[in-house]
Amino acid sequence: MRRAHRVEQVRSAEAELMARLPEGTLMQRAAAGLAATCARLLTRRRGRVYGSRVVVLAGSGDNGGDALYAGAALARRGARVTAVLLAPGRAHVQGLAALRAAHGRVVLEQEVGLADFSCADLVLDGIVGIGGRGGLRPEAEPYARAGRRGVVVAVDVPSGVDADTGEVAGSALRADVTVCFGTYKPGLLIDPGASYAGAVQLVEIGLALPTAEVEALQHAEVAALLPVPGAESDKYRRGVVGVAAGSVTYPGAALLAVAGALRGGAGAVRYVGTAAEEVVRRFPEVLVTEGGPAGAGRVQAWVVGPGGGDGARQALGEALASDVPVLVDADGLTELGRLGPQALTGRTAPTLLTPHTGEAARLLAGAGVVGAGGTTPPAADELAAARLVTARRLAAAYRATVLLKGSTTVIADPGGAVRVNPTGTPWLATAGSGDVLAGLAGSLLAAGLPVLDAASVAAYLHGLAGRHAASAVGAAGLPGVLGAAGTPGAPVMALQVAAALSAVWRDVRGSAGPAAE
Repeated sequence: MRRAHRVEQVRSAEAELMARLPEGTLMQRAAAGLAATCARLLTRRRGRVYGSRVVVLAGSGDNGGDALYAGAALARRGARVTAVLLAPGRAHVQGLAALRAAHGRVVLEQEVGLADFSCADLVLDGIVGIGGRGGLRPEAEPYARAGRRGVVVAVDVPSGVDADTGEVAGSALRADVTVCFGTYKPGLLIDPGASYAGAVQLVEIGLALPTAEVEALQHAEVAALLPVPGAESDKYRRGVVGVAAGSVTYPGAALLAVAGALRGGAGAVRYVGTAAEEVVRRFPEVLVTEGGPAGAGRVQAWVVGPGGGDGARQALGEALASDVPVLVDADGLTELGRLGPQALTGRTAPTLLTPHTGEAARLLAGAGVVGAGGTTPPAADELAAARLVTARRLAAAYRATVLLKGSTTVIADPGGAVRVNPTGTPWLATAGSGDVLAGLAGSLLAAGLPVLDAASVAAYLHGLAGRHAASAVGAAGLPGVLGAAGTPGAPVMALQVAAALSAVWRDVRGSAGPAAE
């Protein structure tokens, strides 16, 4: 499990620890871990640290101090280290003294700094730390635009990225590796900030932290949550998921949602809608019922909305009137946005909303939320740039769990807990992929997982299935061929993603060892 803490929580834990340690000890711990990571990177890149060209971009405050102390450690190992002071009058005094004592070079001229930056083997970004807000200041902006040949290592957070939210309000310096201290920061796990962080490595420095508000599940946690039938299980004990999806215009949505549901751990899938013939022809094991959810018989969860068209209104109303968990997607979300949060008033069972940012905009408009400049609905781009805030705002407005789809899928519940999905691939941006996800998550709900867990596990498996389907080498975890944009694999169809779910389910359980088998 990756756990991420807000800046305020980190600062409080640091202050408590520093009160019990000799002065400077905490910074020395952080700098030692940072220098060790940089040494490994240089050894991997050049075969040695000695003779490597290292540039330290040092801003003011402790972040610059961490970078300067790490630069001094590398200089003592024979690296040729140059510190570029972006705030000369406010540079960390002790860190700068340590660098000079290790025979590091210090420059103040921007032209010289940019030239060194462009030809360095490794750059330490110590411009702005976790307390920074807004984009880079004018003196640092040229480094975000400059070409570089070496690896850039961010100190705690890439400069220009909001550590609490991942928002990037201006220019930021893109890192290849980010070394964070004590705990992960939410902005390192959530786009757009995550896309600037590169590979994130944690250095423990002994902080005693409270419960994290933001988490990212890994294989072990997902494996422990997967529903597994016992010796006495039957299809009904394993759970029945109802799927109300598809229409004359979008019959394929029904097939895709059912395909995801069949691979999600429930014992049976019950379908209602206009595509019954197509569904049974493709999936003969599915139970079909004429009419809407109200007359479908007992289920343990409903999935409503994928491709629902004009029938989404009735299906949504009947499903919400039930006493079981309801997942609302696609056309169901459009209808819910029209009705507003009051449509969920009085529900005692959980509700899971699975919007992309366009649908999130309509839901927020239905809750009376306006965008920047008073626009209604809020602009989707505005919401995508603030994914954590958007998911939390939706969860609070509708008193429901929200799975906000996108480059980083964020799951938020109305109590404030957030999970960030670490899997996925840009190839999942394809028609019908969301229908598969909706069916999968609904099936996990029917199998008995709590709503936050069902949403988190579904997003995780769906992301892995997308990678599996797109990869030329399959599930073995070997790298695929990189395309021009650096994205492994090839285009996929949504049914290929659904078909890959069983394989990734086995992989996740197998990776967790015998206890999960």
